[in-house]
Amino acid sequence: MVDDALLNAVHTLPKIELHRHLEGSVRLETLVDIARDAGIEMPEYDIETLRPFVQMMPSEKRDHLHFLSKFHTLRQFFRSPEIIKRVAREVVLDCAADNIRYLELRFTPRALSSVMGCSYDEVIRWVCETASETAAENNMQVRFILSMNRHESLEIGQQVLQAAIDYRDLGIVALDLAGNEDGHPAAPFRDIFERARGEGLGVTAHAGEWDGTQSIRDAVEHLGAQRIGHGVRAFEDEQMIEWLIEHKTVLEICPTSNVHSGVVADWTAHPLQKLFNNHVLTTINTDDPLVSNITLSDEIARAVQYMGMTLADIKTQIRTAAAAAFLPDSDRAALVAKFDSWLNVKN
Repeated sequence: MVDDALLNAVHTLPKIELHRHLEGSVRLETLVDIARDAGIEMPEYDIETLRPFVQMMPSEKRDHLHFLSKFHTLRQFFRSPEIIKRVAREVVLDCAADNIRYLELRFTPRALSSVMGCSYDEVIRWVCETASETAAENNMQVRFILSMNRHESLEIGQQVLQAAIDYRDLGIVALDLAGNEDGHPAAPFRDIFERARGEGLGVTAHAGEWDGTQSIRDAVEHLGAQRIGHGVRAFEDEQMIEWLIEHKTVLEICPTSNVHSGVVADWTAHPLQKLFNNHVLTTINTDDPLVSNITLSDEIARAVQYMGMTLADIKTQIRTAAAAAFLPDSDRAALVAKFDSWLNVKN
C-alpha cells in the first residue's frame, strides 16, 4: 500500500507521460455504460462484474498471456465514433486530474477500427481531434503515437505509416512497434520505420520486456528507435547498459505493467533504480492504467516507496521525459524549460 502523504506529494508534481495506450486507459464506469447501451451481455451491469475481464486481479497469474487477454475483451467495446470520442476525452481528463501536463498518447488504429470496420483515417480524426480539444481546455499538451503490431502484416504497418504521414497536422509525432517481441523480430519492419524517420516522425518500439536484450538492440539498429517501450531486461546484461548509455536511448519504464506481465517478481525487485543509478536514461509511465488499476502518481509513489528512488530522482526522470519528447527542437526546448521552472531543477 502506497503511503498517502507520499502519494499526495507526488500528485502535486507536474508530470509527463510518454507511454500510455488509449485502449488500456478506459474508465471501468465507461465500459459498464457501453455494455448496457450496446446490449453486450453481462450477468450484471456493474463494475465488479466486469473488472476481472479487463483488469489484472491480485490472485491472477502474472504473465504476458493473462495481461494481453484483457485486451481481447476491451477491443469489443469500441463500437461507435461516440464511444471512441468519449474514451479519448476521458483519458485526457484523467491525465489532467493527475497533474500530467504533457502526454504522448499512443493507440493502434487497427484495434480501434476492427469492430466497426471503419477506416484508419476516421479513427485517427476521432481520437486526435477530441483529445487535443480536451487538452486545450485543461491547460495541458497532448501528442499522438500510432502503433502497429509485430505479429501483424507489413501491409498493415504500411497503412499505419501512411496515416501517420497524412494526419501529422493533427498532432501525430511518432510510430510505435508493439506486440509480443518473442518470436516477432523488428527487422522486417525496417523499411517502414526508415521511411517514418525520413518523414520526420519519431520512433519508439516495445522491446526488452518479454524477450531478451537482443530485442532492444534490434529495435535501435533496425528501426532507428530513439526510445524503447519498457526495456527492463537491459539490467540482465552490463554490456547492454553501456550500449544504451552510448546510444542515449531512452527507456519508457512501466513498473506495475512489468510486475503484472511477469517480467519482474514485484516492485522491490524492479530494476529501475539500478538502471537509473547506472546513468541509463529512464522515464516512468503507466502503460495501461485500466488494466493495472493505477495512475501515474501511483507509479511514481511506488518507485519511491519500493524501489529506493528519491523525489529528486523522480524530478530528474521527468526532465528526461521532457528532453525525450517527440517534438520539434524548439518546442522540446520550451517544454524542458517549462518543466525546469515548475520542478525547480537545473541541467
